[in-house]
Amino acid sequence: MSQFFNTIAQQFASLWSLLKTIRIIDVIDIIIVAFIIYYAYKFIKTRRAAKLAIGVVLLLIVFIISDLIHMYALSFLLSNVFQIGLIALVILFQPELRSALEKMGAQPLKGIKNISDPKGSAETTAMISNVCEAVTDMSASKTGCLIVIERLTKLGDVAKTGTVLTADPNASLIKNIFFNKAPLHDGAMIISDNKISAVGCFLPLSQKTDIFRDLGTRHRAAIGMSENSDAIVIVVSEETGTVSIALDGELKRNFDYTSLKNQLYSLLVTESKSPKNHKKANGGENK
Repeated sequence: MSQFFNTIAQQFASLWSLLKTIRIIDVIDIIIVAFIIYYAYKFIKTRRAAKLAIGVVLLLIVFIISDLIHMYALSFLLSNVFQIGLIALVILFQPELRSALEKMGAQPLKGIKNISDPKGSAETTAMISNVCEAVTDMSASKTGCLIVIERLTKLGDVAKTGTVLTADPNASLIKNIFFNKAPLHDGAMIISDNKISAVGCFLPLSQKTDIFRDLGTRHRAAIGMSENSDAIVIVVSEETGTVSIALDGELKRNFDYTSLKNQLYSLLVTESKSPKNHKKANGGENK
């Protein structure tokens, strides 16, 4: 029994000696790596890249096993595959990497903008009211529309696919643009810095396979735009008049005037005071 306790004491002594060699910078290093792994997993798991990542992990496991049990032919083949694997991964994951880097770069800019731009609340509130009024009216008349509200990720490349202009987001103007006989009603409207900056724009379609089949191209484009930027995308269904919001690749449905206004105010105004509101939904149903 005494030998057992001596062994335990030696193990604790060895562990304590090891812990004493750890520096503060080592702890910080481990925390940073842990955060990177966590956010990489969180970002990938809801996207197509998740399946690619699983395939890469399986190949890596096969390579390790083949090396351990001396399967020379398979080890040689996989080692050559992994030598060019980094370039292949960059190509395969290009859309996901671009989206991740854009959102990563947007986080510090968010704090700077909140400090340096206190003016926008009144203009943003007026824009929200006009957009909600127009959307509610178009919902009642079953007029399809797609409105993209730019936040930190700039959408100049998307705006160039349509007709570039600068106009105040008046409710009557928004309804006239999306009137089904108007020349610019097809495509999306971009609202940037509380102004209508472009209309008739083409948005990237989502490649998700689990989108409800009753949702058409307009909704798929809204989800695709929200996957590739931090924009808020509002959709009105032409068939049912249902109002939806796409954000971070997720679609929330069944908004009315009040819930839509509360949600937009939370994301565009209140969020600058409390970043936690980014995930808060004041209305709508996840789909």
